[in-house]
Amino acid sequence: MEDKYFVHPTAVIDEGCEIAVGVKIWHFSHIMPNCIIGERCNIGQNVVISPEVVLGTNVKVQNNVSIYTGVICEDDVFLGPSMVFTNVINPRSAVNRKAEYAKTTVKKGASIGANATIVCGNDIGKYAFIGAGAVVTKTILDYALVVGNPAKQIGWVSEYGHKLQFDENGLGTCPETKQVYRLTNNKVAKINE
Repeated sequence: MEDKYFVHPTAVIDEGCEIAVGVKIWHFSHIMPNCIIGERCNIGQNVVISPEVVLGTNVKVQNNVSIYTGVICEDDVFLGPSMVFTNVINPRSAVNRKAEYAKTTVKKGASIGANATIVCGNDIGKYAFIGAGAVVTKTILDYALVVGNPAKQIGWVSEYGHKLQFDENGLGTCPETKQVYRLTNNKVAKINE
């Protein structure tokens, strides 16, 4: 079974994990019990994935990332170096709050930059782009570009991560793919393939 994916000898995988074909798990990473890791995920070095985390297909987890219980990453998510999720809104060392873990979903194609923090219970929209060092304290819209502490939206991005400029008709074009997007009522949607 292990020949369908790669695990560095220093990595630890606990019992009950489902690891799909083409996954790579690098140096000193720890995959805790009952995680689901989708096809072609790449888990960098010194990554901790807590129990019952779910990663979709082709998720890229860079070095030193912590993904805590309650997090789901859909397909094609990018988690930048040293970014972190939380899972309790008011942690205390002397108070056990494991029954209060808040859920966080990172939707398809979203990218989270290096050293960003995602406060639990705040979902990240599809293809959203969270800038390096941002501290996310609220739910982020699809295609939103957010930066800062606390994170604030400063624009919109295409599925390829390019900032979109919208004309008077609310249309914006990705410079790389020429895909066209429409901005209506503070929501962005792709309108062609």
